[in-house]
Amino acid sequence: MSHPLSRNPQNLYQVLRWSLLVLPVALLVGSFNAFFLWLLSEATLARIDNPWLIYLLPISGLAIVYSYRNWGKNSAGGNNLIMDEIHQAGEGVPVRMGPLVLFTTVITHLFGGSAGREGTAVQIGGATTDWLSKVFKLSEQDRKMMLTAGVAAGFASIFGTPFTGAIFALEVLFIGRIKFNAIIPALLAAILANVVASAWGAHHTHYLISFDQVSTLFGHNIDIDIVLMGKVIIASVGFGLAGYLFGELTHGLKDLFNAVLKNPYLIVVVGGVIVIILAQLLGNYDYIGIGVYPSREGGVSITSAFSAGGAEWYSWIVKLLLTAITLAAGYKGGEVTPLFFVGATLGNFLAWVMGAPVDLFAALGFLAVFAAATNTPLACTIMGVELFGGEYLPYFALACYTAYYFSGHTGIYSSQRVAVSKTLKHGRDHDGSNKIGSYREHKSSHLKRLSKTLANRKK
Repeated sequence: MSHPLSRNPQNLYQVLRWSLLVLPVALLVGSFNAFFLWLLSEATLARIDNPWLIYLLPISGLAIVYSYRNWGKNSAGGNNLIMDEIHQAGEGVPVRMGPLVLFTTVITHLFGGSAGREGTAVQIGGATTDWLSKVFKLSEQDRKMMLTAGVAAGFASIFGTPFTGAIFALEVLFIGRIKFNAIIPALLAAILANVVASAWGAHHTHYLISFDQVSTLFGHNIDIDIVLMGKVIIASVGFGLAGYLFGELTHGLKDLFNAVLKNPYLIVVVGGVIVIILAQLLGNYDYIGIGVYPSREGGVSITSAFSAGGAEWYSWIVKLLLTAITLAAGYKGGEVTPLFFVGATLGNFLAWVMGAPVDLFAALGFLAVFAAATNTPLACTIMGVELFGGEYLPYFALACYTAYYFSGHTGIYSSQRVAVSKTLKHGRDHDGSNKIGSYREHKSSHLKRLSKTLANRKK
């Protein structure tokens, strides 16, 4: 009987080939993202030490819009451009996307915009790997796999979650379907990029759940508390709706700004002014910037949400609104870290309402709102294990998949494609050609009519 390797020498060759191809991906993307994390940390500290910087947010927005309009080429497509290129080759991902989004994201955070970092990391990965694909003269199919590896490397090195990064890069392309053709390059790139970023001293936040989950049933210890499981399901419906609201509000505000204000320079200034006004009305700066750690003693943040009293009942709403305004107006950054903030603070509130463990529910919200908004429940379940530990896996999976089902056929990535319906009764397969963006077209038509009505009134 012959050995499996002797029957599949081509498979061994491909594994060795991709191991070599992803080495420069890991070195470059891991290094760039370590540099990005350092700049982001410095910008955040500078903003906290100099709170007056927020008043320059509208001016910084003008610089961001000018940069993209004059030097960005098609870089404004962001994560959606990378996903489109993986689905079907187009104009390509410009190498300038990486440095442009890196510095404009730092500018957004320095002057008080509410944004994240995942989008920037993924775009750095996409721009780098598309350039490497041209250098190596790869085929179109290999180029798509390289882009997928770039997404995995970017995500993994920014959050310190290599297995999540690999699965996320595959799962985010289609709703309800994962194609594992690029799993080897994605996994290798994610693991190695995380190693490189860590070697440069990149700091990743660590979380702790102290909840003791041991329960009994019929006199025997079990790993699942049935009553708690019911509370998790109820809370996860709320997490799913929060993820849905975030995506719809962000895209809705973007359509509204474009319909009413039209000029991108005017839009970014108005958006910046709204953020300033809301921050002043709140009386603190807890909800601007990255939001991982509190900017003041007793402030609200992702880490504070894991303790009782660490968030207000309205914290998740405020962060959701400020982030939607910031991104819709044209400032740069990711959505994922703000989604972590929204989920953790919502989980904190729901734990108080239902008498559940605060740290566990903060973790569940952290994961599930992200799963709902990105349609990646498997990646988020794995992220729970990487960030919080494997003993809570059943709760992570239940929360992420429940939230996923209640977020509808929508999400923060308009280029994501629907492969399998979420409707439990039907669960129909699709050909994967319909983008999430097509589900919003009928909504944007209402705003177009509003724009025409306002124009006619002016006449």
